[in-house]
Amino acid sequence: MAEPHGHGHGSAEVAGAELAPELTRYLPYLMRRAFAHVAAGADRSTQARDYAVLAALAAGHGTSQQALAERLEINRTIMVKLIDRLQGAGYVTRTRNPDNRRSYLLALTDSGRGELARMQPAVLQRDRMLTANLTAAERVRLNELLRTVLGEPAGAPSGLSTEYLITQVFYLLRRRGDALVSDAGLRVRDFGALSGIGKLGPCPQQQFARYLALTEPAAALIVDELVEKGLVTRGQDPDDRRRYALELTGLGRERLAYLTGAVDHMQAEIVRALGGEQAEAELHALIHKMLAAPVPAGADRTG
Repeated sequence: MAEPHGHGHGSAEVAGAELAPELTRYLPYLMRRAFAHVAAGADRSTQARDYAVLAALAAGHGTSQQALAERLEINRTIMVKLIDRLQGAGYVTRTRNPDNRRSYLLALTDSGRGELARMQPAVLQRDRMLTANLTAAERVRLNELLRTVLGEPAGAPSGLSTEYLITQVFYLLRRRGDALVSDAGLRVRDFGALSGIGKLGPCPQQQFARYLALTEPAAALIVDELVEKGLVTRGQDPDDRRRYALELTGLGRERLAYLTGAVDHMQAEIVRALGGEQAEAELHALIHKMLAAPVPAGADRTG
């Protein structure tokens, strides 16, 4: 939601900023902020990507190479090279899919499981920094709830990191949301931006950026896109004629109502998946508590 172009742009988000409660009551939007939190402190090395692939295979996800690339939001060309390397190291096997000879099936080898176990201490140490405000029990409960949203069975392996789980929940909700609103030429990320302008407008672009806890360059890119779609106008700020004042167009108000309905639908689905509003409230509280911790010193903030 209100996500800048591309993936993993932790640098577009302002860490530690106060979040708008009328937006964060929606878990799809709150997960955008949680994703930005872990992305800001993420290990962007080759090893981190290897861990994501091996962990997904260990959890029983993405036996198809294409499905795994989509789940992890990895470019297809990069994915081919990554699997080539992991196969060469003896961590993964890749075989032709008998039901579709143009695709491959992936499986984790015993060596791959050993490598995953070797990576685990460093990954869990990063998790402890990212979730510094949570107790050990709260961290375990957060992971349980995130795995439930992902639809993992209760007996599935539980060794996945919080960083990995948050990233996968964010990707899942973004895919679902985009599928719901694509017929209207929208992305679910537009919800936060249109909601903000609808609440604040007419408003200066700087105020809009603060409301969404975005850097001003990231906010400008989002506004450019919304203006191009005819959803927002850049009028003149009556209090300062040197500044723009953002306001929804008639079409923008219609699209905001449409997006709100889609996000309400997603929210209801999540509540059902979690087993009720009590578990949903628990997940919200744990994520808010996690976000109150500063990004670890020295974390990579590049996009």
